Amino acid sequence: MQRPRRKVVVVIRKALMCVICAIALLGLLSGHLLVFRSSTVPDFPDSRKLPTVAQQHEINYRTLSTERRWTQELAPPQLLKEQTRTHISKAPLRTSKFDGVRRNPDYDKLWKPPANRNLVPCVAPSPNYTDPGESKGYLVVSTNGGLNQMRTGICDMVAVARLINATLVIPELDKRSFWKDTSNFSDVFDETYFINALAHDVKVVKKLPKDISPATRVVKHFKSWSGLNYYQDEIAPMWEEYKVIRAAKSDSRLANNNLPPDIQKLRCRTCYEAIRFSPKIEAMGKLLVERMRFYGPYIALHLRFEKDVLAFSGCTHGLSKAEAEELRIIRENTAYWKVKDIDARQQRSKGYCPLTPKEVGIFLRALGYPQKTPIYIASGEIYGGDSHMAELRSRFPMLMSKEKLVSVEKLEPFNGHATQLAALDYIVSVESDIFIPTYSGNMARAVEGHRRFLGHRKTISPDRKSLVHLFDKMERGILKEGPKLSNRVIEIHKKLQGSPRRRRGPVSGTKGMDRFRSEESFYENPLPDCLCRRETTNLNAALVVR
Repeated sequence: MQRPRRKVVVVIRKALMCVICAIALLGLLSGHLLVFRSSTVPDFPDSRKLPTVAQQHEINYRTLSTERRWTQELAPPQLLKEQTRTHISKAPLRTSKFDGVRRNPDYDKLWKPPANRNLVPCVAPSPNYTDPGESKGYLVVSTNGGLNQMRTGICDMVAVARLINATLVIPELDKRSFWKDTSNFSDVFDETYFINALAHDVKVVKKLPKDISPATRVVKHFKSWSGLNYYQDEIAPMWEEYKVIRAAKSDSRLANNNLPPDIQKLRCRTCYEAIRFSPKIEAMGKLLVERMRFYGPYIALHLRFEKDVLAFSGCTHGLSKAEAEELRIIRENTAYWKVKDIDARQQRSKGYCPLTPKEVGIFLRALGYPQKTPIYIASGEIYGGDSHMAELRSRFPMLMSKEKLVSVEKLEPFNGHATQLAALDYIVSVESDIFIPTYSGNMARAVEGHRRFLGHRKTISPDRKSLVHLFDKMERGILKEGPKLSNRVIEIHKKLQGSPRRRRGPVSGTKGMDRFRSEESFYENPLPDCLCRRETTNLNAALVVR
């Protein structure tokens, strides 16, 4: 009887050993599998949602955010191919994402954002603010310009609709501008969310009722940078004769300053909360951010070395004679560009030209950023392509773009739609560790303002006029890349990194429309209207926003 028992014991022991080995092997395999990303990209924390963020900083304020999920490829196909045009041959691993960046002894100096002085969004309406009153008529809006020009114009028109007691019809996007984009509002923005988010501010409808007579409609060119009195005294009385007022243009129709606090806060609620990008854009934008984060902290470079910008500004530095002539012809043939004869040298010396890719490379190296710094190129097609990008790429080989981060198939739905592609760049730029615009256009201002609203994320604004002076010295052989240039560039830009400050008023001595035009844009800097200081009296005290 003992032998059978011994055999049973031996069999049980062997079975237990097999089970233990199997469990150990499974644990080992699961440990290796953790190196790879899940097939589902997790949502960012709410504070990183775009563009809805204000609800996180205000208790008891309405929230209409919805959770969104999307899937991603295990790795970008372009990064897995040895023959890929980019220098990177495979998807990077999390374990090495800070290589070449964190090892730098000046890591904190390069990447640390400016102190935000405990400023947080405060856009909740005042206690006296009420739901929209009885509508007097319909406000139809024809937006103009690119993505950010239209976006800020829409925010202004929401405020105007509130001021004149109008029902806002979903704005029409510009289809006639340089880019000829056929996108509708719902292709770029979340239309339903926009309507619901503004329910307590302005009534919004998708279309005009069919029974409104054409005789009761009027097209009106609202005056630029107009205040409360203009809309209440000149526009609102038009309801006595008309049921529909069409705003022929939407950009810069509202003053930057001296408006009621609740109107200013409404502009911020609209810009940073109600105008959310469409689900497909938001999903792709977050995917691009996730791909960039594989490489560690990254710079979003708004490189405005594009055909339309160069043609409009008349900037030809670094271009061939044939390229300069092509730009001159474009400017000459674009009817709504009023200035035709431009002195390119004078433009550049005054700092009115976008930095060239070569100049950007010199600038970033002078600031101290290492060669392996990941850089996302937020722009349309670079004029001259690789021939003009070579100098920047030689200094910073990790230049990434939408086309390099996702497959051709994934990007296909957005191609041919400049507004939607710009929205993707907008998301990646707002979420970047550092944002650097090479030209002070609409996107540069909008992204800087959004980053200020989110906590004054680091935004380095190149002093183009001072830099051109240094670059000219380099071309004459008086100055070379090295410590002397670096010290000068760092000193110039110490206070140009997005730290908190009040919005600038008009330039001293300016009058009339030039006075309003010289003011800093409301959407470039929402302080003080939409940001308040959060203070604590002691460790156990609740946060107090004032």
